[in-house]
Amino acid sequence: MYTRQNTTTIEERDMSKLDYKSLYNQSIQDPASFWGDAAKSIHWYTQPVKVLDDTCKPFYRWFSGAEINTCYNALDRHIDAGRGEQLALIYDSPVTETVKKYTYNELREQVAKFARVLHSNGVAKGDRVIIYMPMIPEAVIAMLACARIGAIHSVVFGGFASKELATRINDAKPVMMISASCGLEGKKVIPYKPLLDEAIQLSDHKPDKCIIFQRPQVQASMQAGRDLDWVSLTEKAQPIDCVPVAATDPLYILYTSGTTGIPKGVVRDNGGHAVALNWSMKHIYNVQPGDVFWAASDVGWVVGHSYIVYAPLIYGCTTVVYEGKPVGTPDPGAFWRVIAEHKVSVLFTAPTAFRAIKKEDPNAEYLKKYDMSNFRALFLAGERCDPDTLQWAQEILQKPVVDHWWQTETGWAIAANCLGIEAMPIKPGSPTKPVPGHAVCVLDENGQEIKGAGMGTIVIRLPMPPGCLPTLWNNDERFKSSYLDAHPGYYLTGDAGYIDEDGYLYIMSRIDDIINVAGHRLSTGAMEEVLASHPDVAECAVIGVADQLKGELPLGMVVLKSGVSRSDKEIVDELVRMVRDKIGPVASFKVATVVKRLPKTRSGKILRGTMKKIADGQEYKMPATIDDPMILDEITESLEKLGYHARVVV
Repeated sequence: MYTRQNTTTIEERDMSKLDYKSLYNQSIQDPASFWGDAAKSIHWYTQPVKVLDDTCKPFYRWFSGAEINTCYNALDRHIDAGRGEQLALIYDSPVTETVKKYTYNELREQVAKFARVLHSNGVAKGDRVIIYMPMIPEAVIAMLACARIGAIHSVVFGGFASKELATRINDAKPVMMISASCGLEGKKVIPYKPLLDEAIQLSDHKPDKCIIFQRPQVQASMQAGRDLDWVSLTEKAQPIDCVPVAATDPLYILYTSGTTGIPKGVVRDNGGHAVALNWSMKHIYNVQPGDVFWAASDVGWVVGHSYIVYAPLIYGCTTVVYEGKPVGTPDPGAFWRVIAEHKVSVLFTAPTAFRAIKKEDPNAEYLKKYDMSNFRALFLAGERCDPDTLQWAQEILQKPVVDHWWQTETGWAIAANCLGIEAMPIKPGSPTKPVPGHAVCVLDENGQEIKGAGMGTIVIRLPMPPGCLPTLWNNDERFKSSYLDAHPGYYLTGDAGYIDEDGYLYIMSRIDDIINVAGHRLSTGAMEEVLASHPDVAECAVIGVADQLKGELPLGMVVLKSGVSRSDKEIVDELVRMVRDKIGPVASFKVATVVKRLPKTRSGKILRGTMKKIADGQEYKMPATIDDPMILDEITESLEKLGYHARVVV
């Protein structure tokens, strides 16, 4: 049924005794040697001709000439090593009251059968497949099945608007769509098939077929000749073996918002991606094969790709697929239950999840109900973590809480406290130091490197390490103009911040969120840090709004913790005084308002740019990734009470 795949490897050098500084310096001074060593932990059909191929700068390639299969590394490799009965995946859905577990043997069986279904229905190596799924095991199975036969998957967040899905169909030109009849958002059931049908109707490119997984909550109507039923096809299918692909071939395309409104298709290769993610599990997250690793995200986001699906399975961990929320499914103890019940070692989630828990259960009463003895560390990423939330998490968990920083484009951490190399002192507000492989620099307005703690543009000196995007899908020119042209020789992160005297990196805001108040460049992130430290504030955002006299002025919006009974005016007055005391009168921080909720993307990022447009009376487009559009009406109402006049959405 399965062919055991052989490879030629040499023993991996023991680098466990090296400290952070030694490893980091080696990774920057001799990246080919460093990542060549890391690659020895991965299965290759053909060894690389060149570890780092720089023959076509600035388009660097990793492990050129090599052949690999990512699905083999994630599943078959562990089974061949005798670990087939280890748990690979735990599906936990509080909204359907379901827990389902798969061993590596069981998961491979499902993946190999579904890969056969894809192949039998015309999907070949290099073809694109769009996956539009909720947080169910079949989403992971679909991704791995594509990887198994060398098809390129593009996962679009389940429930995404039809118009946005259509733009991705037109760009990726998939031969196949894979979806489910519905998704579940808390108590809401969201039928996916009508959205999918409309997207295909809107798109110029028409996929040949759609495979639909029918869920019991909704029965999707099927279009004859195009739509196929997942279960009936898979039941009859025979497993298929892995197909070798070039290490430089794309594994997936993941679309991220573009400033032009046209999404950018971030490409991830097979070889560099597998090497980097495998390395990260040990060195950043300090886990061992067999540990239970939980990334509380969604497969539609980069965190879901990297740390729900690929990294844990490539490294040989057990991964958790969670269909629920941090609060409300059913209560603020939801995360603690999952950790206790499944013996989770490390949790990776967004700061916004912990702010939600803190808001609903500020004294962590629900935590006391659960046995957390197997839990070792919490990692936060997705948006800058304010020091108050980090310290609250540290106090209640009494475990390391690591804020780390990365992007859709990089695919894994740029900066982190690498617990598997050398645990460093935690500085709230900083993701610690650059991860080996990432030559992080801060540049001033003239493109000169800032030596010292000055605020500037954060860049990464080329070449980027393995796992980072080599280009954008079918758009090398946009890749250059978006990321490389601003500072030749560097990758532009789009973030602003500084590096302190100890080498710790501070991400203060997006470059667009640096505001100019009467000639002074000020970080909205620094002001948010002050607001978040107020004992009554659950979360906050600061935006720069247009001002005729000073150019821009900061405006704060805060969400209060549950149970706060003091007046809004009293709290706002205190916040204004706090910013004046801690940042100074130069900030000109005089206006703040209490709001019920902040508008966010589904991955938890606060939509500061949209709020700024509302405050400045500019027309704005409804963000495609917004979690709840009604929140913008609430924000508009609050801003109008302050005298700002918003325009209608376009």
